[in-house]
Amino acid sequence: MDRITITGGNPLRGEIPIGGAKNAALPVMASAILSEHKLELSNLPNVADIHAMGNLLSELGADVRLDGANNHAIIDAGNISETTAPYDIVRKMRASVLVLGPLLARFGHARVSLPGGCAIGTRPVDLHLTALEQMGAEIELSGGYIDARVDGRLKGTHIIFPTVTVGGTENILMAAALADGETVIANAAREPEVSDLAHCLQGMGAEISGIGTDTLRVVGVKSLNGAKHRIVPDRIETGTYAVAGAITAGDIMLKGAEMSTNEAVFSTLARAGVDIVESDAGIRVSRTNGLIKGVDLMTEPFPGFPTDMQAQFMALMCLADGASMITESIFENRFMHVPELLRMGADVNVHGSSAIVRGVEKLSGAPVMATDLRASVSLILAGLAAEGETIVNRVYHLDRGYERIEAKLAACGAKISRDQE
Repeated sequence: MDRITITGGNPLRGEIPIGGAKNAALPVMASAILSEHKLELSNLPNVADIHAMGNLLSELGADVRLDGANNHAIIDAGNISETTAPYDIVRKMRASVLVLGPLLARFGHARVSLPGGCAIGTRPVDLHLTALEQMGAEIELSGGYIDARVDGRLKGTHIIFPTVTVGGTENILMAAALADGETVIANAAREPEVSDLAHCLQGMGAEISGIGTDTLRVVGVKSLNGAKHRIVPDRIETGTYAVAGAITAGDIMLKGAEMSTNEAVFSTLARAGVDIVESDAGIRVSRTNGLIKGVDLMTEPFPGFPTDMQAQFMALMCLADGASMITESIFENRFMHVPELLRMGADVNVHGSSAIVRGVEKLSGAPVMATDLRASVSLILAGLAAEGETIVNRVYHLDRGYERIEAKLAACGAKISRDQE
C-alpha cells in the first residue's frame, strides 16, 4: 500500500494546473448510457474514480476508450447488453448509483448494488428512489441491490426534494431526459457539477431549463444524440491548492481555476488574511506576510461553503491566530481527520456537528492515517506546514480524487514523495 512522506516548512511558489472536476465527470460519464451514439469527453481527470466508472460502463457493455494521459475519453453505449451494476464495482465508489436513472430511462430496468465509497455517514439514496417511484418506477430492495423497473417509459412529474441532494438531482435529471412529458425538479441542487451535467445533456439534445437555479424543468425527448463535452475545472482541487499556498505562506498561480464556482471558499480565505487575485490565467493565492486569522464557517449546499473543503480548511485553521468554529451541516461523521491532526499537535475539540479549532504556533510531523478522500488531503496540507517529517498512510483514498498531487506540489517546492509502506 502506498504512503506519502512530506518534510514540511517550504513555502510553495509556482504554478499548479487545475484539472477537470471528478464530481462533474462521473455523472457526465453515466449520462452516456442515455444515448446510442458516442459521447466524447475532454478535460477528464485521470483519477481512480474515473477508471472505476469506466470499468462499470464496460461491464454494462459500453465501449469505453479512456486515454488518461491526455484526459480524454470516448464512450459508446450503443451496445449495452447488461442492466446490473455489480457489488464488486459499486462498493468502491458511491457515484456508481448514478447509472440507475439512465439505465431505467433507456431500458426500463436497472439493478444496482447499494453504494460504497468514502465512509462518511449514511448518505442515503432514498431520495433518488422515492423520486423515481414518483416517475412510475417500481423499486424493490433485496440482497443489497436496488431493483428498479418501469412499464414503457418513465412519466414526467413534479418532484420536490425534501433536502438538497446532488446525486438525487443528477439521477432524476438524466432519467427525465427520456421520460414522457415534463419533469419539474424543485429544491434541486445548484452545484456547478449539476449544471455541467445539464449542459452536456443539452448538447445531446435534451430540453432543460432553469440550469443553475433550484428549479429544473426537463421536457423528455424520444432519444438523445452523441456529443462532445469539456468537463468544468475542479473547484475542490482549486480550493485545496489555494489552502496549500496559504498554509505554507507561499505564492502560487492556480492555472485554469474559476472564481465563479468557488466564491465561498475564496471569500473565506480572504477573511483569513490570504491574498486572492483573479486574472485571465487563473487565480493567484499568496500569504507572504501576516498571520492566518481564525474564521468561523458552516458547510452548506452550493453556493455556500462546500463540505468537500471542510477538512482542508480545518488544517489551515490549526495554525491560525485565534480560534475558529467549523460546523458540518451536510454529512455526519465528517470529522475523522481530527484525531490525526491532534497527533500533529493541533488543538481541536469536536462537539456534535461542530469543531472548535484553537490555532497553535506550530504543527509537528507525525505518522498519520487517511480515512477518506478529503481527510487524506487535509493531512498532506498539515504536513506541508509542519516541522519535520509527516508520513500519510493509506493514500489510496487520495488517488480517487487528486491527479498527480505529489508532482504538482513538488513542482512548487514541496518536499514530498510516494513509496510503498
